[in-house]
Amino acid sequence: MDLPWYSLLIPLFVFLFFLHQWFFTSSSNQKRLPPSPRKLPIIGNLHQLGPHPYRTLHKLSEKHGPVVLLHFGSKPELVASSVDAARAIMKTHDLVCSSRPKSSIVHILFYGSKDIGFSPYVVDLRDHFCSLTGDIVSRVALGRKYNKGESGMNAKLDTKVEKVAKDLDTFLESVIEEHIIRSKKGEYSTGEAKDFVNVLLDIQNGKETGFSLEMDSLKAVILDIFAAGIDTTHTTLEWIMTELLRHPKAMEKLQNEVRGLAQGKSKVTEDDLENMQFLKAVIKETLRLHPPVPLLIPRQSTEDIELLGYLIPAKTQILINAWTIGRDPLSWENPEEYRPERFLNSKIDVKGLNFELIPFGAGRRGYPGIAFAVVINGLALARLVHEFNFALPEGLTTENLEMTEGSGVTIRRKSPLLAVATPYML
Repeated sequence: MDLPWYSLLIPLFVFLFFLHQWFFTSSSNQKRLPPSPRKLPIIGNLHQLGPHPYRTLHKLSEKHGPVVLLHFGSKPELVASSVDAARAIMKTHDLVCSSRPKSSIVHILFYGSKDIGFSPYVVDLRDHFCSLTGDIVSRVALGRKYNKGESGMNAKLDTKVEKVAKDLDTFLESVIEEHIIRSKKGEYSTGEAKDFVNVLLDIQNGKETGFSLEMDSLKAVILDIFAAGIDTTHTTLEWIMTELLRHPKAMEKLQNEVRGLAQGKSKVTEDDLENMQFLKAVIKETLRLHPPVPLLIPRQSTEDIELLGYLIPAKTQILINAWTIGRDPLSWENPEEYRPERFLNSKIDVKGLNFELIPFGAGRRGYPGIAFAVVINGLALARLVHEFNFALPEGLTTENLEMTEGSGVTIRRKSPLLAVATPYML
């Protein structure tokens, strides 16, 4: 008896099914995406972040592993929470992962991302050529350009951000103008030390490098100093004093070291810091437990990379959780314990060469002002404990001292730190 014609399709479907399974299973085994928690339509995993994203991401890493793929809206976001993952991103794949994701707020505040922290590392010529061609055709055909910022094609930017940017620009203009006037008067040639703005103005005029620096870039770099230097430094100092007040023995040991090495001096100097090993350990231990920016400035991959056996597609945003890495029990004994002594016989530093401790990042996009930040923290701390004795106000104890963290990019204490300071008789 003849079989129906459609019965011949059954073997074909079976063959195609197994071919499909073999091909895609082999591909997925070779190039698996990192594990990812379930997400909601449209918002992705945004609802899971909470008020302290670095803590939430820490819990996700405990459940899913050292690399987790999230989606903030439709954008893929890789979260790296281990030493090996951080080393792979900031060393092995440093060049590919050195770009920054685009942000309209950063673009407005930092003069089109012309600063050090947020400027793009890898130039995408395709985008530039596309923009150039569009501008030329628009001018020829329509009489003017219709690019971003000149038409209503893009969503309107937040007016509050624009107002802040305008106020900052006015301030920076006044600072630069003051320096230019003083320079013309010859004030800096009479022996007065040049500051950072003077150096940038010399570069801007081509005196130091042989090429000029755009004024917007100059202002963006100055803004970097304020944005990256002030908030993070005072936040770190506050956490240092918090931990020292919670651990009186560590405070006493630090005071004895500083006062012993600076004996007979009215002021601790920068030169004195070199021999203050426990002071350096106190700073490192505090940065380990309280990195001022727990989720380092985001990166973005420009090519597909393999990370710990997973495929990370191009244009994936990358977050490195320095907070979790500083608490990794594989790297630190009793990681939740505040113990500066762990650094006294350790070569681990904060300069970006040891991925167990990366409060300032590492690689090509590591914070360029690490040395400056370490000196400022060290000198301020040394002078404080050299000249004053500190105690908690009446009613507060080391056990009930508030340790709740605030929210934001820089994580400071939620409540101000109050202490009783008594001058130390030298």
